[in-house]
Amino acid sequence: MKRLCLFLIISLWAITSQAQRIITFDEYQAIEDEERKNSVQWLPYRTEGADTILIKEFRPALARPPYVFKTKRQQQQYSKLLYNVKRVYPYSVLIRKVYAEIEDSLKHITDEDQRKVFIKAKEKELRDQFEDELIHLTISQGKILIKLVDRETGNTTYQVIQELKGGFSAFLWQGVARLFGSNLKSEYDADEEDRMIEDIIIRIENGLL
Repeated sequence: MKRLCLFLIISLWAITSQAQRIITFDEYQAIEDEERKNSVQWLPYRTEGADTILIKEFRPALARPPYVFKTKRQQQQYSKLLYNVKRVYPYSVLIRKVYAEIEDSLKHITDEDQRKVFIKAKEKELRDQFEDELIHLTISQGKILIKLVDRETGNTTYQVIQELKGGFSAFLWQGVARLFGSNLKSEYDADEEDRMIEDIIIRIENGLL
């Protein structure tokens, strides 16, 4: 055991001796050699006597009690909702990022024809990457994804399509959605109708699920 402890101490010393040296911000600013600057790292700290204590902020931990179900049917319904939300939530996050990227790019494209070419190319790229996965979503999962688009982007799915593809495309896709009992104009209601979905997502985002 003593040999193991000694080995661990030597190993840790070897690692830390090769790592970046931690200094104060003032010391970092005083370094003129760029190569040496890259070998150090500055962090906020405070001193207490002979001890130096690094200061690091951590995100508050979230604690939520588990659900208490009155009936087995309620538990089954929740389990199904949980599965569906976990299935589509990553896609809603991706949509948010792609939508933001497209909006940012379109700010610099003033020619209408070039805008259409850009959007069409982006659409093809996303189709090639995700179409095989998305076509296997169930109707229930599709309805949840439609709502999560509104949660992530601040716009309904109908508004997103209308902005990027035009009103006619949005109208056509709304017609298709209606055939399957969905509504592209569905809005996300975190406080009432979709409060259980919101709770699930909060748990996911905080590593509780």
